Amino acid sequence: MEFFNNHTKLFTTAFLLFVGLTLFVCIIPALDNQTNNEPLPFAQALSEEAIKGKAVFIANGCVACHTQQVRNVDMDKVWGERPSIAADYADNYRTDFWRNTATLMGTERTGPDLTNIGSRQPSREWQLSHLFNPRIVVKESIMPAYTWMFEVKDKLAEGDVSVSVPEEFMNGQKGKVVAKEEAMQLVAYLQALKQTKLPGDAPKPAFLYKKTGEPNAGSKPGATKELNGAMLYTNNCQSCHQQNGEGLKGAFPPLKGSKIVLDENPELFVDIIMNGYSGREKEGFGVMPAVGTNNRLKAEEVTAIMNHERTSWGNNGKKVTLQQVQKLMEKVKATGK
Repeated sequence: MEFFNNHTKLFTTAFLLFVGLTLFVCIIPALDNQTNNEPLPFAQALSEEAIKGKAVFIANGCVACHTQQVRNVDMDKVWGERPSIAADYADNYRTDFWRNTATLMGTERTGPDLTNIGSRQPSREWQLSHLFNPRIVVKESIMPAYTWMFEVKDKLAEGDVSVSVPEEFMNGQKGKVVAKEEAMQLVAYLQALKQTKLPGDAPKPAFLYKKTGEPNAGSKPGATKELNGAMLYTNNCQSCHQQNGEGLKGAFPPLKGSKIVLDENPELFVDIIMNGYSGREKEGFGVMPAVGTNNRLKAEEVTAIMNHERTSWGNNGKKVTLQQVQKLMEKVKATGK
């Protein structure tokens, strides 16, 4: 009882116990983790612009709704090619002595995961329109509009980056919407978020708990399952080309009445889906990313998307077959288009 009545011994012992626990539970494991985990060989450091954009990301609380971690469960396949590993975060360093950099892994997905957003949606035009008002490109979005990162000018000056904004989102203002420096920095950071490929000899982590598909009722054994082209279009294409297929003026071309979509020879159509397209930049349209490759679309999925686009919004194109698309996917891959 004398020990508990002596405040000097009691508080000294408690302090030493706290220091010991801190050392063995926090400091030593952290040092060991730092020693055993290095950035992946092909990892690219953030540019100066992207580092400033990361600070904008933190300052605006984006981590509250967006994670940067692909979990090892099958439902996370849409966010990256593989589950995240410790090495993905090994290149994060302290901002300064007082401030940690934060890995920004997040804990909640009110919005989509951003681990691989630089590959999934690399278009600067899309990202800027989305920042100005997310409803421009995603009608159902609940993300707030970051209009204070932009200004409206009567005339564009040299070096200004204008943003395509439909009239109904201008709130009565007239002029050109121009991205401020912080908007450009934030977009640079988002474009830099790309999942690094593992070295060839490294074991690839598996996605767990895969769903087993049930065969369609009444379908014949061995018959090819028909995929939902409308759903696949919504998940992969709608954010740019819009639900009505009319695109966004000055940013994303329409698919409604498109000569490429309706062409009897679908080779260019397949090529654009798998490898992207930059042939309409002079018309003011942004570069289309390689959606098919980035999202790892299978031939069955590409076929369903193409047939949806060729037969929707008044389009009356002839449906393509799975065999056609498979051959064309191999062709555009082999020719390096």
